Order: sequence, then C-alpha cells, then structure tokens
Amino acid sequence: MKLYTYYRSSASYRVRIALNLKGLTAEHIPVNLLKGDNLGEAYRAVNPQGLLPALEVEEEAALLTQSLAITEYLEERFPTPELLPSRAKDRARVRALAQAIACEVTPLNNRRVLLFLTDTLGLGEDVKLQWIHHWLKLGFDAVEALLQDGRAGKFCHGDAPTLADCVLVPQVYNAHRFGFDMGAYHTVNRIVAACEALPAFAKAHPDQQADAPKA
Repeated sequence: MKLYTYYRSSASYRVRIALNLKGLTAEHIPVNLLKGDNLGEAYRAVNPQGLLPALEVEEEAALLTQSLAITEYLEERFPTPELLPSRAKDRARVRALAQAIACEVTPLNNRRVLLFLTDTLGLGEDVKLQWIHHWLKLGFDAVEALLQDGRAGKFCHGDAPTLADCVLVPQVYNAHRFGFDMGAYHTVNRIVAACEALPAFAKAHPDQQADAPKA
C-alpha cells in the first residue's frame, strides 16, 4: 500500500493512526501542501479533489480517498483489532463522534478555507484566528458533552481505541498548534493522553514523519 500524506494534515494523521493500530505498513508518499503539490497535475491524477490523504492498494488496483472512507475500508479488510464496535448502536456512536470532528470542525479550519479567508477575502490574521477558535470551541464543546453519556472508558468508547480516537487526537494536535486553550475539556484531554501513550499513536504523530521539518 502507498499512503499519500503530509505530516501536518489531520486527515492523513487519522489514517496513519488507523494503519498503525491495524499493524499495517504503507509506503508514505509525501505531498507538500505548503508548496501546493496537492494542486499539481501529478497529484490531481491521483485524487482530482487535490485533498489528502489517498491510499493506493496495489493488489486490489484501488485508489481510495477521504480519510473516514479509507479507515472504514481498512476496518472491513482487516477487522482485527476492531476500530468499530460489534453492536450497531455502538458503531453509530463511534461514527457520530468521529464525524462531529471530521465533518463539522476540520473542514472549516483546513488550509484551503483559511487561505480563502486571507488571500481572497482579505481578512487579517487576527480575524482568521478568531474564526479558527470559534469553530474549535463549538466542536470541542459538543464532543466533550457527547463523551459524558457513560460509554467512554479509557478511550472514546470503552477501553480500546476506535475510529473516534483516530479522529480526536489529530484535532487536538491542531488546536494546540493554533493556540486554542484546551483546559476546559477534561475528558477529551484524558482520552488524548491515553492515546498518545500507545505506540500506534506516537508513531503517527506529525513530528515523527519523514517529511516533517528537521530542527
């Protein structure tokens, strides 16, 4: 397998975690978002959306896009360890937690949206940061509340990491990067600490990627 990735892309980060949890190896193909490599003809031939990640599965002649779809593909092909619970209502809860971040928060704070705010609309950096923090607060307020339903354990759902944890950890990384105060989100912070103690999450961290800038 080949994973088209960028070290700081939260969607790529999710898939890296899922691959690691499954014990799978993929060749990493860096696509530099800052240099616009994702918008060039070479990568557009891989993913016409110009978004990351993409996963090439040679033995199935498949090219997969969208991080949640990729992760569910990995779950279906490699079901152990499971990232989605066995009961339908629990799978729905895990998917809802994941989508509360992946669909409602991340897209509003990704690079192409932020560039539109500054480069096209001419808004200043202070307004951009206000925009980022606004959507992060709404998102984390909701996720923290959703985690209070009694089904969270050491992780978002029970005592083993799931798809929800794969999505949560990269968004918290982004929140810190943007200087957002995470102090109020006690359950989120506890779960993220448990995740980051696992090798699968640590190995997927942006700082550990080959394309991360060297100090």
